[in-house]
Amino acid sequence: MSLDMQLDAFLDKHPDIEIFEVLLHDINGVQRGKWLPVDKIHKLFEGGFKMPLSTCSLDCWGRDLESLVSETGDRDGICVPDISTISVVPWATRPTAQIVVSMTEEDTGAPYMGDVRAVLVNIVDRFKALGLTPVVASEMEFHLTTLEEDKFGRPKHSQTALDGSPAIGGQTYGIDTMRQTAPLMDAIIDAAQQQNLPVDTLITEFGPSQFEINLYHQDCAVRACDQGSMLKRAIRSVAMQQEKRATFMAKPYADEVGNGMHIHFSLVDEQGNNVFDNGTAEGSDLLRHAVAGCLQNMADSMAIFAPNINSYRRLVPGCYAPLAPNWGYENRTTALRIPGGDRRAMRIEHRVAGADANPYLTVAAMLAGALSGIERKLQAPAPVVGDAGDITPVLPHFWNDAINTFEQSDFIEEYLGSVLKSNYAECKRQEKYEFDRRVTLLEYDAYL
Repeated sequence: MSLDMQLDAFLDKHPDIEIFEVLLHDINGVQRGKWLPVDKIHKLFEGGFKMPLSTCSLDCWGRDLESLVSETGDRDGICVPDISTISVVPWATRPTAQIVVSMTEEDTGAPYMGDVRAVLVNIVDRFKALGLTPVVASEMEFHLTTLEEDKFGRPKHSQTALDGSPAIGGQTYGIDTMRQTAPLMDAIIDAAQQQNLPVDTLITEFGPSQFEINLYHQDCAVRACDQGSMLKRAIRSVAMQQEKRATFMAKPYADEVGNGMHIHFSLVDEQGNNVFDNGTAEGSDLLRHAVAGCLQNMADSMAIFAPNINSYRRLVPGCYAPLAPNWGYENRTTALRIPGGDRRAMRIEHRVAGADANPYLTVAAMLAGALSGIERKLQAPAPVVGDAGDITPVLPHFWNDAINTFEQSDFIEEYLGSVLKSNYAECKRQEKYEFDRRVTLLEYDAYL
Protein backbone atom coordinates (compact mmCIF):
# COMPACT_ATOMS: atom_id res chain seq x y z
CA MET A 1 0.00 0.00 0.00
CA SER A 2 1.44 3.42 -0.95
CA LEU A 3 2.09 6.14 1.63
CA ASP A 4 -0.85 8.17 0.33
CA MET A 5 -3.14 5.16 0.59
CA GLN A 6 -1.98 4.48 4.16
CA LEU A 7 -2.56 8.12 5.08
CA ASP A 8 -6.02 8.08 3.51
CA ALA A 9 -6.86 4.86 5.33
CA PHE A 10 -5.88 6.50 8.64
CA LEU A 11 -7.99 9.58 7.87
CA ASP A 12 -10.95 7.38 6.87
CA LYS A 13 -10.66 5.64 10.23
CA HIS A 14 -10.36 8.96 12.09
CA PRO A 15 -12.49 11.44 10.08
CA ASP A 16 -12.69 13.91 12.97
CA ILE A 17 -8.94 14.72 12.95
CA GLU A 18 -8.37 18.48 12.65
CA ILE A 19 -4.67 18.91 13.45
CA PHE A 20 -1.47 16.96 12.79
CA GLU A 21 1.54 17.32 15.06
CA VAL A 22 4.64 16.82 12.90
CA LEU A 23 7.42 15.66 15.26
CA LEU A 24 11.17 15.88 14.69
CA HIS A 25 13.54 14.65 17.39
CA ASP A 26 16.41 16.92 18.32
CA ILE A 27 19.81 15.95 19.69
CA ASN A 28 18.41 15.77 23.26
CA GLY A 29 15.50 13.58 22.18
CA VAL A 30 13.03 16.46 22.56
CA GLN A 31 10.16 16.48 20.08
CA ARG A 32 10.22 19.64 17.97
CA GLY A 33 7.98 20.40 15.03
CA LYS A 34 4.87 22.16 13.77
CA TRP A 35 1.12 21.79 13.74
CA LEU A 36 -0.48 21.26 10.35
CA PRO A 37 -4.21 21.53 9.60
CA VAL A 38 -5.49 18.22 8.33
CA ASP A 39 -6.12 19.66 4.85
CA LYS A 40 -2.38 20.45 4.55
CA ILE A 41 -1.04 17.07 5.64
CA HIS A 42 -0.58 15.79 2.07
CA LYS A 43 2.08 18.51 1.63
CA LEU A 44 4.21 16.55 4.12
CA PHE A 45 3.95 13.40 2.02
CA GLU A 46 4.71 15.28 -1.19
CA GLY A 47 8.10 16.47 0.05
CA GLY A 48 7.13 20.07 0.65
CA PHE A 49 7.57 20.28 4.43
CA LYS A 50 10.72 22.15 5.45
CA MET A 51 12.41 22.95 8.73
CA PRO A 52 15.87 24.37 9.48
CA LEU A 53 18.57 21.72 9.79
CA SER A 54 19.55 23.45 13.02
CA THR A 55 16.30 22.19 14.59
CA CYS A 56 18.04 18.84 15.01
CA SER A 57 20.68 20.43 17.28
CA LEU A 58 18.76 22.71 19.62
CA ASP A 59 19.95 22.70 23.22
CA CYS A 60 17.74 21.73 26.16
CA TRP A 61 16.32 25.28 26.33
CA GLY A 62 15.50 25.25 22.61
CA ARG A 63 18.33 27.56 21.56
CA ASP A 64 20.31 27.33 18.32
CA LEU A 65 23.98 26.46 18.21
CA GLU A 66 25.31 29.83 17.07
CA SER A 67 28.37 28.51 15.24
CA LEU A 68 26.27 25.95 13.34
CA VAL A 69 23.81 28.62 12.23
CA SER A 70 26.68 30.87 11.12
CA GLU A 71 28.44 28.05 9.27
CA THR A 72 25.39 26.78 7.37
CA GLY A 73 23.38 29.96 6.99
CA ASP A 74 20.63 28.13 8.87
CA ARG A 75 19.51 26.40 5.67
CA ASP A 76 16.44 24.24 5.46
CA GLY A 77 16.08 20.51 5.11
CA ILE A 78 13.14 18.42 3.95
CA CYS A 79 11.21 16.46 6.58
CA VAL A 80 10.25 12.94 5.47
CA PRO A 81 7.37 11.25 7.34
CA ASP A 82 7.44 7.73 8.73
CA ILE A 83 3.91 6.44 8.18
CA SER A 84 4.41 3.68 10.76
CA THR A 85 4.42 6.34 13.50
CA ILE A 86 1.06 7.91 12.68
CA SER A 87 -1.40 7.81 15.58
CA VAL A 88 -4.05 9.78 17.41
CA VAL A 89 -3.17 12.08 20.33
CA PRO A 90 -5.67 11.05 23.02
CA TRP A 91 -4.81 13.83 25.50
CA ALA A 92 -5.30 16.70 23.00
CA THR A 93 -8.32 18.97 23.48
CA ARG A 94 -9.04 19.03 19.73
CA PRO A 95 -9.05 15.89 17.54
CA THR A 96 -5.34 15.57 16.80
CA ALA A 97 -2.93 13.09 15.24
CA GLN A 98 0.86 12.89 15.30
CA ILE A 99 3.56 11.61 12.97
CA VAL A 100 7.36 11.39 13.31
CA VAL A 101 9.63 12.71 10.59
CA SER A 102 13.31 12.48 9.71
CA MET A 103 15.44 15.27 8.25
CA THR A 104 17.00 15.05 4.79
CA GLU A 105 19.27 17.36 2.81
CA GLU A 106 17.21 19.61 0.53
CA ASP A 107 19.61 19.50 -2.42
CA THR A 108 20.43 15.77 -2.47
CA GLY A 109 17.61 14.09 -0.55
CA ALA A 110 20.23 12.22 1.50
CA PRO A 111 19.64 11.71 5.22
CA TYR A 112 20.95 14.60 7.31
CA MET A 113 23.52 12.98 9.59
CA GLY A 114 22.83 15.45 12.38
CA ASP A 115 19.39 13.82 12.73
CA VAL A 116 19.45 11.22 15.52
CA ARG A 117 17.12 8.86 13.64
CA ALA A 118 19.44 8.93 10.62
CA VAL A 119 22.42 8.12 12.83
CA LEU A 120 20.63 5.07 14.21
CA VAL A 121 19.47 3.95 10.75
CA ASN A 122 23.08 4.04 9.59
CA ILE A 123 24.17 1.69 12.40
CA VAL A 124 21.30 -0.69 11.67
CA ASP A 125 22.27 -0.71 7.98
CA ARG A 126 25.84 -1.68 8.92
CA PHE A 127 24.45 -4.69 10.80
CA LYS A 128 22.30 -5.57 7.78
CA ALA A 129 25.45 -5.68 5.65
CA LEU A 130 26.62 -8.48 7.97
CA GLY A 131 23.30 -10.30 7.63
CA LEU A 132 22.25 -9.32 11.18
CA THR A 133 19.27 -7.43 12.61
CA PRO A 134 19.21 -5.92 16.12
CA VAL A 135 16.17 -6.75 18.25
CA VAL A 136 15.64 -4.03 20.87
CA ALA A 137 13.44 -3.36 23.91
CA SER A 138 13.58 -0.63 26.54
CA GLU A 139 12.78 -0.28 30.23
CA MET A 140 12.34 3.25 31.54
CA GLU A 141 12.03 4.52 35.09
CA PHE A 142 10.29 7.74 36.04
CA HIS A 143 9.10 9.63 39.10
CA LEU A 144 5.53 10.77 39.58
CA THR A 145 5.39 14.06 41.48
CA THR A 146 2.71 16.54 42.40
CA LEU A 147 2.41 19.84 40.53
CA GLU A 148 3.11 21.58 43.82
CA GLU A 149 6.71 22.62 44.46
CA ASP A 150 8.59 23.65 47.58
CA LYS A 151 9.76 27.23 48.05
CA PHE A 152 12.91 26.51 46.05
CA GLY A 153 11.02 25.08 43.07
CA ARG A 154 11.80 21.45 43.82
CA PRO A 155 9.16 18.81 43.03
CA LYS A 156 7.20 17.11 45.80
CA HIS A 157 6.71 13.35 46.04
CA SER A 158 3.36 11.83 45.14
CA GLN A 159 4.01 9.05 47.67
CA THR A 160 4.35 10.40 51.20
CA ALA A 161 4.32 9.22 54.82
CA LEU A 162 1.59 10.32 57.22
CA ASP A 163 3.58 13.38 58.27
CA GLY A 164 3.91 14.53 54.67
CA SER A 165 7.55 13.53 54.30
CA PRO A 166 8.61 11.28 51.40
CA ALA A 167 7.61 7.65 51.83
CA ILE A 168 10.31 5.24 52.96
CA GLY A 169 10.84 3.24 49.80
CA GLY A 170 8.58 2.86 46.82
CA GLN A 171 7.01 -0.52 47.67
CA THR A 172 8.85 -2.27 44.83
CA TYR A 173 6.41 -4.38 42.78
CA GLY A 174 3.68 -3.26 45.19
CA ILE A 175 0.28 -4.22 43.77
CA ASP A 176 -1.65 -2.16 46.34
CA THR A 177 0.53 0.87 45.62
CA MET A 178 -0.21 0.46 41.92
CA ARG A 179 -3.90 0.23 42.72
CA GLN A 180 -3.72 3.55 44.61
CA THR A 181 -2.59 5.20 41.37
CA ALA A 182 -4.94 3.13 39.21
CA PRO A 183 -6.75 6.03 37.47
CA LEU A 184 -3.48 7.44 36.19
CA MET A 185 -1.91 4.09 35.35
CA ASP A 186 -5.06 2.96 33.54
CA ALA A 187 -5.05 6.21 31.56
CA ILE A 188 -1.38 5.65 30.58
CA ILE A 189 -2.18 2.11 29.40
CA ASP A 190 -5.21 3.37 27.44
CA ALA A 191 -3.16 6.14 25.80
CA ALA A 192 -0.42 3.64 24.90
CA GLN A 193 -2.96 1.33 23.27
CA GLN A 194 -4.45 4.18 21.25
CA GLN A 195 -0.98 5.10 20.03
CA ASN A 196 0.01 1.50 19.20
CA LEU A 197 2.72 1.48 21.87
CA PRO A 198 3.26 -2.13 22.99
CA VAL A 199 3.56 -1.79 26.76
CA ASP A 200 4.68 -5.00 28.46
CA THR A 201 4.60 -4.24 32.19
CA LEU A 202 4.14 -1.27 34.52
CA ILE A 203 5.46 -1.58 38.07
CA THR A 204 6.31 0.40 41.17
CA GLU A 205 10.06 0.78 41.59
CA PHE A 206 12.58 0.99 44.43
CA GLY A 207 12.22 4.68 45.29
CA PRO A 208 9.16 6.54 46.57
CA SER A 209 7.03 7.94 43.73
CA GLN A 210 9.08 5.87 41.27
CA PHE A 211 7.69 3.62 38.54
CA GLU A 212 9.05 1.56 35.66
CA ILE A 213 7.42 0.86 32.31
CA ASN A 214 8.64 -1.76 29.84
CA LEU A 215 8.04 -2.11 26.11
CA TYR A 216 7.94 -5.32 24.07
CA HIS A 217 11.00 -6.02 21.95
CA GLN A 218 11.02 -4.93 18.30
CA ASP A 219 13.02 -6.26 15.34
CA CYS A 220 13.43 -2.65 14.14
CA ALA A 221 15.66 -0.57 16.41
CA VAL A 222 14.29 2.72 15.04
CA ARG A 223 10.72 1.61 15.75
CA ALA A 224 11.71 0.61 19.28
CA CYS A 225 13.14 4.10 19.87
CA ASP A 226 10.10 5.79 18.29
CA GLN A 227 7.90 3.84 20.69
CA GLY A 228 10.09 4.68 23.68
CA SER A 229 10.11 8.38 22.86
CA MET A 230 6.37 8.51 22.19
CA LEU A 231 5.66 6.60 25.39
CA LYS A 232 7.62 9.12 27.46
CA ARG A 233 5.58 11.89 25.88
CA ALA A 234 2.33 10.04 26.54
CA ILE A 235 3.20 9.44 30.20
CA ARG A 236 4.07 13.10 30.75
CA SER A 237 0.94 14.32 28.98
CA VAL A 238 -1.49 11.95 30.71
CA ALA A 239 0.06 12.73 34.11
CA MET A 240 -0.40 16.46 33.50
CA GLN A 241 -4.05 15.85 32.62
CA GLN A 242 -4.49 14.31 36.07
CA GLU A 243 -2.61 17.12 37.83
CA LYS A 244 0.58 15.17 38.33
CA ARG A 245 4.03 15.54 36.80
CA ALA A 246 5.97 12.60 35.38
CA THR A 247 9.69 13.26 35.21
CA PHE A 248 12.43 11.23 33.56
CA MET A 249 15.19 13.26 35.21
CA ALA A 250 18.12 11.03 36.06
CA LYS A 251 18.15 12.18 39.70
CA PRO A 252 15.17 14.29 40.77
CA TYR A 253 15.77 13.64 44.49
CA ALA A 254 19.23 13.81 46.01
CA ASP A 255 18.55 11.21 48.72
CA GLU A 256 16.79 8.66 46.50
CA VAL A 257 17.80 6.37 43.64
CA GLY A 258 17.72 7.83 40.15
CA ASN A 259 15.92 6.91 36.96
CA GLY A 260 17.63 4.58 34.51
CA MET A 261 16.85 3.46 30.97
CA HIS A 262 17.86 -0.15 30.45
CA ILE A 263 18.11 -1.36 26.86
CA HIS A 264 17.86 -5.06 25.99
CA PHE A 265 19.16 -6.21 22.63
CA SER A 266 19.95 -9.36 20.73
CA LEU A 267 20.94 -10.02 17.11
CA VAL A 268 19.16 -12.32 14.69
CA ASP A 269 20.46 -13.68 11.39
CA GLU A 270 18.58 -13.78 8.09
CA GLN A 271 16.82 -16.99 9.14
CA GLY A 272 15.61 -15.36 12.37
CA ASN A 273 18.03 -17.24 14.64
CA ASN A 274 19.40 -15.47 17.71
CA VAL A 275 23.15 -15.47 17.07
CA PHE A 276 23.91 -14.89 20.77
CA ASP A 277 22.48 -18.33 21.55
CA ASN A 278 24.68 -21.36 20.93
CA GLY A 279 22.77 -23.75 23.19
CA THR A 280 24.93 -23.11 26.27
CA ALA A 281 24.41 -20.92 29.32
CA GLU A 282 27.48 -18.87 28.36
CA GLY A 283 26.28 -17.91 24.89
CA SER A 284 28.17 -17.64 21.64
CA ASP A 285 31.52 -16.14 20.72
CA LEU A 286 29.54 -13.41 18.93
CA LEU A 287 27.87 -12.51 22.23
CA ARG A 288 31.24 -12.05 23.89
CA HIS A 289 32.57 -10.02 20.95
CA ALA A 290 29.55 -7.72 21.29
CA VAL A 291 30.06 -7.45 25.05
CA ALA A 292 33.74 -6.63 24.55
CA GLY A 293 32.93 -3.86 22.06
CA CYS A 294 30.32 -2.32 24.35
CA LEU A 295 32.78 -2.33 27.24
CA GLN A 296 35.68 -0.94 25.23
CA ASN A 297 33.66 2.02 23.94
CA MET A 298 31.50 2.71 26.98
CA ALA A 299 33.59 5.62 28.26
CA ASP A 300 33.55 7.29 24.83
CA SER A 301 29.73 7.12 24.85
CA MET A 302 29.13 8.37 28.40
CA ALA A 303 28.23 11.87 27.18
CA ILE A 304 25.27 10.17 25.43
CA PHE A 305 24.34 7.80 28.26
CA ALA A 306 24.63 10.63 30.83
CA PRO A 307 23.86 13.75 28.79
CA ASN A 308 23.18 16.37 31.47
CA ILE A 309 24.71 17.79 34.62
CA ASN A 310 21.99 16.06 36.65
CA SER A 311 22.85 12.70 35.03
CA TYR A 312 26.03 12.44 37.09
CA ARG A 313 24.11 12.77 40.39
CA ARG A 314 22.75 9.29 39.60
CA LEU A 315 26.19 7.77 39.01
CA VAL A 316 27.19 7.20 42.63
CA PRO A 317 27.80 4.00 44.61
CA GLY A 318 24.75 2.29 46.06
CA CYS A 319 22.25 3.73 43.56
CA TYR A 320 22.03 0.84 41.07
CA ALA A 321 23.94 2.85 38.45
CA PRO A 322 27.05 1.35 36.81
CA LEU A 323 30.36 3.05 37.59
CA ALA A 324 32.71 0.86 35.53
CA PRO A 325 32.67 -1.06 32.22
CA ASN A 326 31.99 -4.60 33.40
CA TRP A 327 29.58 -7.44 32.71
CA GLY A 328 28.11 -10.54 34.26
CA TYR A 329 25.53 -13.28 33.92
CA GLU A 330 22.26 -12.53 35.75
CA ASN A 331 24.03 -9.76 37.69
CA ARG A 332 22.17 -6.47 38.16
CA THR A 333 25.19 -4.74 39.68
CA THR A 334 27.14 -4.76 36.39
CA ALA A 335 27.01 -2.33 33.47
CA LEU A 336 26.08 -5.15 31.08
CA ARG A 337 23.90 -8.00 32.29
CA ILE A 338 23.20 -11.23 30.46
CA PRO A 339 19.73 -12.18 31.75
CA GLY A 340 18.92 -15.80 32.49
CA GLY A 341 15.93 -17.72 31.27
CA ASP A 342 15.08 -19.07 27.83
CA ARG A 343 18.35 -19.28 25.90
CA ARG A 344 16.52 -18.54 22.66
CA ALA A 345 16.01 -15.04 24.11
CA MET A 346 19.68 -14.63 25.11
CA ARG A 347 20.49 -10.94 25.05
CA ILE A 348 22.53 -8.11 26.50
CA GLU A 349 20.92 -5.72 28.97
CA HIS A 350 22.75 -2.37 28.77
CA ARG A 351 22.19 -0.70 32.16
CA VAL A 352 24.27 2.48 31.93
CA ALA A 353 22.00 5.18 30.48
CA GLY A 354 19.74 7.39 32.53
CA ALA A 355 16.09 7.91 31.65
CA ASP A 356 17.07 11.43 30.56
CA ALA A 357 19.17 10.09 27.67
CA ASN A 358 18.09 10.36 24.05
CA PRO A 359 16.84 6.84 23.19
CA TYR A 360 17.94 7.05 19.55
CA LEU A 361 21.52 8.03 20.40
CA THR A 362 21.65 5.63 23.35
CA VAL A 363 20.69 2.68 21.18
CA ALA A 364 22.95 3.88 18.35
CA ALA A 365 25.99 4.14 20.66
CA MET A 366 25.21 0.81 22.31
CA LEU A 367 24.76 -1.03 19.00
CA ALA A 368 27.83 0.70 17.55
CA GLY A 369 29.88 -0.61 20.46
CA ALA A 370 28.61 -4.13 19.83
CA LEU A 371 29.26 -3.78 16.10
CA SER A 372 32.81 -2.63 16.77
CA GLY A 373 33.43 -5.69 18.94
CA ILE A 374 31.99 -8.04 16.32
CA GLU A 375 33.91 -6.50 13.43
CA ARG A 376 37.19 -6.58 15.37
CA LYS A 377 36.48 -9.90 17.14
CA LEU A 378 37.32 -8.31 20.49
CA GLN A 379 37.61 -10.58 23.51
CA ALA A 380 35.59 -9.83 26.62
CA PRO A 381 37.21 -9.96 30.08
CA ALA A 382 35.99 -12.48 32.63
CA PRO A 383 32.42 -11.82 33.80
CA VAL A 384 31.95 -10.35 37.27
CA VAL A 385 30.58 -12.66 39.96
CA GLY A 386 29.05 -10.94 42.97
CA ASP A 387 28.69 -7.24 43.75
CA ALA A 388 30.21 -4.94 41.11
CA GLY A 389 28.62 -1.79 42.50
CA ASP A 390 30.84 -0.79 45.40
CA ILE A 391 33.89 0.28 43.40
CA THR A 392 35.80 3.42 42.54
CA PRO A 393 34.25 5.02 39.45
CA VAL A 394 36.15 4.22 36.26
CA LEU A 395 33.80 5.65 33.65
CA PRO A 396 33.84 9.46 33.23
CA HIS A 397 32.33 10.68 36.48
CA PHE A 398 31.92 14.37 35.66
CA TRP A 399 30.09 16.02 32.78
CA ASN A 400 33.11 17.86 31.40
CA ASP A 401 35.23 14.70 31.40
CA ALA A 402 32.52 12.84 29.48
CA ILE A 403 32.23 15.62 26.87
CA ASN A 404 36.01 15.72 26.41
CA THR A 405 36.20 11.93 26.00
CA PHE A 406 33.32 11.98 23.51
CA GLU A 407 34.83 14.82 21.50
CA GLN A 408 38.22 13.10 21.22
CA SER A 409 36.80 9.69 20.34
CA ASP A 410 37.73 8.00 17.08
CA PHE A 411 34.98 5.46 17.79
CA ILE A 412 32.27 8.17 17.86
CA GLU A 413 33.64 9.69 14.65
CA GLU A 414 33.71 6.34 12.85
CA TYR A 415 30.33 5.00 13.89
CA LEU A 416 28.11 8.02 14.68
CA GLY A 417 29.71 10.42 12.22
CA SER A 418 31.50 13.75 12.28
CA VAL A 419 28.34 15.88 11.99
CA LEU A 420 26.66 14.29 15.00
CA LYS A 421 29.90 14.32 16.96
CA SER A 422 30.52 18.02 16.34
CA ASN A 423 26.93 19.14 16.92
CA TYR A 424 26.46 17.06 20.06
CA ALA A 425 29.70 18.22 21.69
CA GLU A 426 28.91 21.85 20.94
CA CYS A 427 25.36 21.48 22.26
CA LYS A 428 26.59 19.98 25.53
CA ARG A 429 29.25 22.67 25.95
CA GLN A 430 26.64 25.38 25.36
CA GLU A 431 24.41 23.85 28.02
CA LYS A 432 27.31 23.36 30.43
CA TYR A 433 28.28 27.03 30.10
CA GLU A 434 24.93 28.05 31.61
CA PHE A 435 25.51 25.90 34.68
CA ASP A 436 29.13 27.01 35.00
CA ARG A 437 28.18 30.68 35.24
CA ARG A 438 25.35 30.32 37.77
CA VAL A 439 25.78 30.58 41.55
CA THR A 440 23.84 27.85 43.39
CA LEU A 441 21.94 27.95 46.66
CA LEU A 442 24.47 25.55 48.17
CA GLU A 443 27.26 28.04 47.48
CA TYR A 444 25.37 30.79 49.27
CA ASP A 445 24.67 28.42 52.14
CA ALA A 446 28.37 27.51 52.41
CA TYR A 447 30.12 30.82 51.74
CA LEU A 448 27.82 33.82 52.15
